[in-house]
Amino acid sequence: MRNVLDAFQAIADPSRREILMLLSKDKLSINALAGNFDMSRPAVSKHVKVLYEAGLILIKDQGRERYCELREEGFDEIKQWLVYFDQFWKGKLQNLENLLNQRTNHNEIN
Repeated sequence: MRNVLDAFQAIADPSRREILMLLSKDKLSINALAGNFDMSRPAVSKHVKVLYEAGLILIKDQGRERYCELREEGFDEIKQWLVYFDQFWKGKLQNLENLLNQRTNHNEIN
């Protein structure tokens, strides 16, 4: 597996995000995935290939079917990015709360 796209490029497409949501419930064959979309099986296969190349999913052959499942490590870059901004916004809100508390306390003293 080679990472051609980063995870953010892969999840930029709504159909690929929907595929990931479906795979969060259970591993599915490419045929089963295709049944959830109003597009051809080859189109779904292209989306699956992008997700695979980005490292977000695994594809395993079982008999005549190819099954897709989420790859936890593939989401590390996204998690780190989200954690950074989660902490960023929590810090901003904490600073605002501190400022409001200072003003409230200052007004109570005067």
